[in-house]
Amino acid sequence: MGKVIEYKDVELHRQDLIALKHVNLSVDEGEFVYLMGKVGSGKSSLLKSIYADIPIASGEARVLDYDLNKIRNKQIPYLRREIGIVFQDFQLLTDRSAYANLRFVLEATGWHDKAEIEKRIEEVLKQVGMLNKSYKNPHELSGGEQQRIVIARALLNSPRIILADEPTCNLDPITGEAIVSRLHEIAGKGTAVIMATHNLSLVEQFPARILTCENRTIV
Repeated sequence: MGKVIEYKDVELHRQDLIALKHVNLSVDEGEFVYLMGKVGSGKSSLLKSIYADIPIASGEARVLDYDLNKIRNKQIPYLRREIGIVFQDFQLLTDRSAYANLRFVLEATGWHDKAEIEKRIEEVLKQVGMLNKSYKNPHELSGGEQQRIVIARALLNSPRIILADEPTCNLDPITGEAIVSRLHEIAGKGTAVIMATHNLSLVEQFPARILTCENRTIV
């Protein structure tokens, strides 16, 4: 199994302050990892560093085939194409249907063939069980349905890594369980998933490796 993330003694800064230090981390393809820790403990900093939104201050960091210490600005979009991101606040475009949200992402990432676009959107909607609601605008969908669309959006470019930042925090427990179950299924098909969460009961229900941010490092 190939490694998709490898950090050795990495230090990350936010506004000139140390966010995390001495981070040693290795994630394999198809692995599911929970990232836990209090608010402000550095979870978001770590996730943002993986898609090159925060630079590596020191140490060695590789994500997929990219050395994050040497990555050039023009390479960053290619790295991000291989990483799907699931936000807690959905970040869907509210003025268009779920289907149009997905089409927008594909067109923005260089897809041109109409039939190919339609086929791919159908595939990811099927994967998250939302094929029959794709014509609805986000405000017509429940929180859980919107989060499923967000997962579909993250899957569009067949990413090798999915980063999910507190994906269940705005959802009721049963919907949250369905979302985590779906993310575990995705990992089972070979995509590495890193999920930041506070929710211990979900972690107990769907066990996987746990990384904890505490004292400015990762345990």
